[in-house]
Amino acid sequence: MKISVITASFNSEATIGATIASFLEQTHPDKEMLVIDGVSRDSTLRIVESFGSSAIRVISELDNGIYDAMNKGLHQFTGDAIGFLNSDDTFHDSTAMAAIAVALENSDIVYGDLDMVTDHRTKTLVRVWRGGQFHPCAFQLGWVPPHPTFYIRREVAEKVGDYDTSHVTTADYDYMLRAMALNDFRIKYLSRVLADFQMGGISTSSWRLTLRANLECLRSRREHLNAPLIDAAFFLRFIRRIFQLRPRPFSSTRD
Repeated sequence: MKISVITASFNSEATIGATIASFLEQTHPDKEMLVIDGVSRDSTLRIVESFGSSAIRVISELDNGIYDAMNKGLHQFTGDAIGFLNSDDTFHDSTAMAAIAVALENSDIVYGDLDMVTDHRTKTLVRVWRGGQFHPCAFQLGWVPPHPTFYIRREVAEKVGDYDTSHVTTADYDYMLRAMALNDFRIKYLSRVLADFQMGGISTSSWRLTLRANLECLRSRREHLNAPLIDAAFFLRFIRRIFQLRPRPFSSTRD
């Protein structure tokens, strides 16, 4: 099974090298990476090219933000399955993609766990996000899987369509909701860490943005799940952020 990894980038010179290295270290042999770049003005593209890998394709052109770039990846990938790895995130270890590929043999959607770290040099752990099992009312209860661990077969991508770019910060939430809650795809949870997420991006930068994102998620549930003006998930997402994304009670940098 060929797996395509889409990495949207813009002025990502500080982190994209670690992202690409983690991709190339994957033991799963049949893979490709599409770097969708928004015409970076720093050395991002030079760093990508320095790896000299035939498994990496680069598309560099102006875009309308990260979700527009992701949609370009959806239209260009050649694999049997696809997932997204941000240009400041990495695979957790060299066998993550192999585990995803095995799971996708008998599933349409696969997701796992995420570690949230300060940086990819020290891998100092800040929080953990454990996906947990999906059930039909999961989104109504404030649940969502970690997007950097979310992989889907080509058939799913073709049916669900593009990311809705009207969701400025949560089009990934909206996409996963549409894929999982509005269809009967075979879904598998891998109880293992698949990716390391570097803290400090748009989704973790402030509580004001967290509130905005929560309102966008509510809009998605109202559009697709007939949620009321304010639903339980609006509050439960805050609670999950506190308790599910929690510091570990012991000192560790990796699983």
